[in-house]
Amino acid sequence: MTEQPLLQATNVRKHFGAIEVLKGIDLTVQQGQVVSLIGASGSGKTTFLRCVNLLEEHDGGEILLDGDPIGYRMIGGKRKRLNETMVSAQRARIGMVFQQFNLFPHLTAAENVMLGLTKVLGKNHAEAKDIAGHWLARVGLGERRDHYPYQLSGGQQQRVAIARAVAMQPRLLLFDEVTSALDPELVAEVLSVMQALAESGMTMLLVSHEMLFVRDVSHHVLFLDQGRVAQAGPPTEVFDNPQSERLRSFLGRFHGIFGR
Repeated sequence: MTEQPLLQATNVRKHFGAIEVLKGIDLTVQQGQVVSLIGASGSGKTTFLRCVNLLEEHDGGEILLDGDPIGYRMIGGKRKRLNETMVSAQRARIGMVFQQFNLFPHLTAAENVMLGLTKVLGKNHAEAKDIAGHWLARVGLGERRDHYPYQLSGGQQQRVAIARAVAMQPRLLLFDEVTSALDPELVAEVLSVMQALAESGMTMLLVSHEMLFVRDVSHHVLFLDQGRVAQAGPPTEVFDNPQSERLRSFLGRFHGIFGR
């Protein structure tokens, strides 16, 4: 019997006014996989992630997490939005790390990680503090747990954001261009943390323009073009055998990085 996907999206559509941004996205992520979305700006990658995490409402199709529809239930043949309590419970199973770090400036690194543990998961202060310390150490910031965001570099702040997301023990972790706001010399430290998470078996869906990283870490890659999946497959197939001029042109922007 085929294992049930952790995440399955079928014919997902999304409009912003008259503009159709997602035009029927199909995607499957098995537990323990890293799946990457690549494509030009405006191709729908971030919008799709936001639909998965219920930050945007998709207009059509279905997104299932562990077999449960995300955000909606079909009642009497019609799609009905779940109430906010149910939406919050679903969202707690999905972690997301954004382009911007979104840390609370008045809280230390540890307190930023602890906040969701106490407020959402109901952990007591001592347990939350231990968990925060563990994950900050895992991302190489154990000695900076009491530092405030302004005392940390951009790369360090993004690693705190990753620790905060992973500490919630999500079933799925989303990464949306998490290195795009960083100076080039800080990118490697964040990618190293993501690589370690992937190697530990964390299920990840990521959007990135770091093509070497995508090629090295992904089990499956989807090239989005104008709201559609234009090509999908293992990274070697997508990168080495592009089937369209659009994908060849996109990869051409990164000419030379694959050693060809």
